[in-house]
Amino acid sequence: MPSPVPEPALKRSTLLALCACVLVAQSLVAAVNLLIPQLSSSSLHPSHTEILWTVDAYVIVFAGLLVPAGALGDRYGRKGALLCGLALLGAGAGLSALAEGPAALIAGRGVSGAGAALITPATLSLVLHLAGPERRAQAMASWTLAIGLGGLAGNLGGGLAGEFFSWRALFGVMVPLAALLALAVAVTTPRTGRSPHAALDPLGTLLLTSGLVAVLFGIIEGPVHGWTSARILGAFAAGGLLVAAFTAHSLRSPAPLFDPRVFAARRLRAATLGTATGFFGLFSFFYVNSQYLQEVQGYGPALTGLAIVPLTVGMALVPKLAARWSARPRPVIGGGLALIGLGLLGVSTADAGTPYGVYACWMLVLSAGTGLCMPPLTLGVVASLPPGRAGLGSGLGAAAREVGAALGVAVTGTVLGSHAGLAEGMAPALRTVGLLVLGSTAVVLAGHRAARPAVRRTKSRPAEAGRDL
Repeated sequence: MPSPVPEPALKRSTLLALCACVLVAQSLVAAVNLLIPQLSSSSLHPSHTEILWTVDAYVIVFAGLLVPAGALGDRYGRKGALLCGLALLGAGAGLSALAEGPAALIAGRGVSGAGAALITPATLSLVLHLAGPERRAQAMASWTLAIGLGGLAGNLGGGLAGEFFSWRALFGVMVPLAALLALAVAVTTPRTGRSPHAALDPLGTLLLTSGLVAVLFGIIEGPVHGWTSARILGAFAAGGLLVAAFTAHSLRSPAPLFDPRVFAARRLRAATLGTATGFFGLFSFFYVNSQYLQEVQGYGPALTGLAIVPLTVGMALVPKLAARWSARPRPVIGGGLALIGLGLLGVSTADAGTPYGVYACWMLVLSAGTGLCMPPLTLGVVASLPPGRAGLGSGLGAAAREVGAALGVAVTGTVLGSHAGLAEGMAPALRTVGLLVLGSTAVVLAGHRAARPAVRRTKSRPAEAGRDL
């Protein structure tokens, strides 16, 4: 038999193009938050519920489609999936920019979210395939940095658009930007080998996607409707039943979307929990930060976006250290998550009299923790599946990030809602999240102890059985 053709090497231009794509996709998660006041007073006259759906539609569709989108790229081509994702992102942004009513605005956000679901796993899978084992840790650090910078870029872009331009400008600029990124990808990024054995499993995809959407709806809308309301309890019940049905179907199917038994690997469970925990803490901070700086410190939208720039320092510098220590992930992950928890506890002490320099120092702690733990956690999730299913693995990791982010916003919003205002509720909200992060860190570290025996493989599914990392 002829030897397999090796994958092309990862060039710097390719890595930059892929990181730029995921940065833009991630930026649209947070950018709209700073435009809520302008949207509320716009000619669209959206209701409170329509404003919430304008923010949430992107996240729900994005997170709900990540796993099947990753499998789609594995099966039919990762570069093609990425280009399709950029086209959807731009088309959805164009629809939102030209919206004449709230329904069109929300629909555009959903279409863009579907594009982001294709972009995120495809970029990570391409990075892993092209980097090779010797450069994988460094490339992973760059990709993780792009994820973090996406949140910062969203805050900055939303703030600038809210103060100097209009909400339509934010969406409008995404159309040519998506076209430029597609051109960069077409020129710089080679095609990688497909995985013809990757299953799309239409029924399993429908069950899992519907279950994730139901759970995310419950998480995001819980603070609005009340956690014990019939709507929210019904959403969680439906989500649980659909995920259970997906699990039962996958265990019986000869070609499932993925075999749920991969989660028998303790370190995979720990890496998934750690990924969700990191974004749980980070997006809790994002949720409070803009409100604190504008309502308590009196900053304008543009200055609020600039004030978060210190978060880039740790995210830019620390991942290089994480890459050097990639052979010992347990202390790196534990130290990073602990710093996120401690940073949240530090930010919880801020009030109207806190100097910005002190506040920025706590942001540096948060950013150092994120930069330290996210590369090994992301690699831990992706490496749990065979190389041919890297897109699916990156989709699982991305889904964990988005669920964790939604939970962080929901928990923080719930605690804030139980107090008279932000000034009174910020400290208990961030203390609650910080302590939860530290508690979850202990569980994650327990899962990264000595490896347990790998799950026994069966003849019917040799490629899907989980393995400890």
